[in-house]
Amino acid sequence: MKVTFLGTGTSQGIPIIGSKHPVCLSANSKDKRLRVSVLVAWDNYTYVIDCGPDFRYQMLRAECDRIDGIVFTHEHSDHVLGLDDIRPFYFKQGNIPIYAHKRVLKSLRKRFDYIFATKNKYPGAPTVITNRVKNKSFKLKNMKVMPVNGLHDELQVFGYRFNDFAYLTDMKTVSDKEIEKIIGVKVLVINALRIDSHRSHFNLEEALQFIDKVKPKKAYLTHISHLLGFHEEVEKTLPENVFLAYDGLEITI
Repeated sequence: MKVTFLGTGTSQGIPIIGSKHPVCLSANSKDKRLRVSVLVAWDNYTYVIDCGPDFRYQMLRAECDRIDGIVFTHEHSDHVLGLDDIRPFYFKQGNIPIYAHKRVLKSLRKRFDYIFATKNKYPGAPTVITNRVKNKSFKLKNMKVMPVNGLHDELQVFGYRFNDFAYLTDMKTVSDKEIEKIIGVKVLVINALRIDSHRSHFNLEEALQFIDKVKPKKAYLTHISHLLGFHEEVEKTLPENVFLAYDGLEITI
């Protein structure tokens, strides 16, 4: 399995528009972060987890010419606003499967009503095949995927386990029962927004505590804001098996 980090930034990305913060002014490419998303590929299958407003550029940068579906964690704009940009895939492949909690599917139908229209549909609009995700395992082709339930402040969000890879973002609270689903994975990706506490995201300390509970062989931090600090400086402070993810990073599991 190969995982490509399409974006590792928070909802505003880095640099933030108009910001003079030193991290936003950094010349290091690892400090430039698009909105958070990953590409997960195995055998001849390719799936995207979340498609935010940078989705089009992320697909071009990754030279991705086919996707077998999109799996959503939740409905916030930085995770869904790229849905219209599935059109090139739709024109080549036909209807694109999407997978999400029923609440997220409802939100997508409202925001992208023209995509879900069944009458007088605009001919240039893409069409999706909706698949409701419940808190139990489901199949993506020949892969068993296990949802991991958590809270983003008070909003339910799903993380996902693909064999020995687990991807969780926008988490603030995860029960011990849910953590049990990912104990001992080889690779864990988890959000670490900043140094200071935040009401709806793990900060760095909380992310490291979570990693210590799961005990993966390697862990990568994502959904990073400029307030976490410079990539090179923060990475020097991390445990030897924990790394800051960055846009374009590819890992094989």
